[in-house]
Amino acid sequence: MIENLQLLIDYPSLGADLVANGLMIGAIFALAAFGMALVWGVLGIINIAQGEFVMLGGFVALTAAGLGVPPLLTIPLAALALFVVGWGLYRLVIFRVVDRDLFVSLLATFGLSIILQQLSNEIFGADVRTLETGLGTLVLFDGQIVLSEIKLVSFVTALTVGLALWAFLKRARLGQAIRATAQNARAARILGIDTDRVYAATYALNAALCGAAGSLVVMAWTIHPYIGLPYTVRSFLVVIVAGLGNIVAVITAGLGLGALENLAGFILGAEYQIAFVFVLMVILLVGRNFWLRRKREYLK
Repeated sequence: MIENLQLLIDYPSLGADLVANGLMIGAIFALAAFGMALVWGVLGIINIAQGEFVMLGGFVALTAAGLGVPPLLTIPLAALALFVVGWGLYRLVIFRVVDRDLFVSLLATFGLSIILQQLSNEIFGADVRTLETGLGTLVLFDGQIVLSEIKLVSFVTALTVGLALWAFLKRARLGQAIRATAQNARAARILGIDTDRVYAATYALNAALCGAAGSLVVMAWTIHPYIGLPYTVRSFLVVIVAGLGNIVAVITAGLGLGALENLAGFILGAEYQIAFVFVLMVILLVGRNFWLRRKREYLK
């Protein structure tokens, strides 16, 4: 670890390369976190199956590419397929736990994540898979920074989706209904909004965002049926830092997490990169709890 830190000090361009690649990676984390923030804010549910939606999006992209679809066109296909899956899961399971105790919804979505893992293992197999895109790499600043083009595509896609989501929530009728339901579901029902339909659309939209993220994950890295949990934790971390209903903050937190994780992977070793994410989550939760407790004492 000391040697790696010394390398970063001796060669600052190495750190710049790690940060630049981390920012590209963080855009995918932000894409998955958009959905978790929506579901948490509107339905009041922390979706533990978030990472499994990302994993399913990757397998949909792989299947579509196997049928001859160009890799980049699998992104909207995966989003569409996961939208249908999300709508179906809402009608089967999620509507039963809306407005229930948070612990009940945690158990329900945790159960869903296990079922999706096992079904994916049976259908797609346990092998680690990736999707070749045929894209190359970009060499910038005389070779100081090297970026794969698929990571750049991921970055642009995440920013575009974030902008589109912001416009949808501001301008579209359904987007306005989602915002109204998030602010006060009872008042929204009194005003004639079909909140059950809003909940279903929100959960499906969340799954679609994860599907798009999953298709980018399988092109940039690898997937397998049990890869979901780290993406759930990353989404949770991003939402904890950014808060609910702030798309710009979600993007910023996602990019920051990607850069931090990439640096930690280099300094601590790749085998401790996921452990760093879990430790960071514990530190943030403990720090947030301490800060909230002090705030309550101040109010007293």
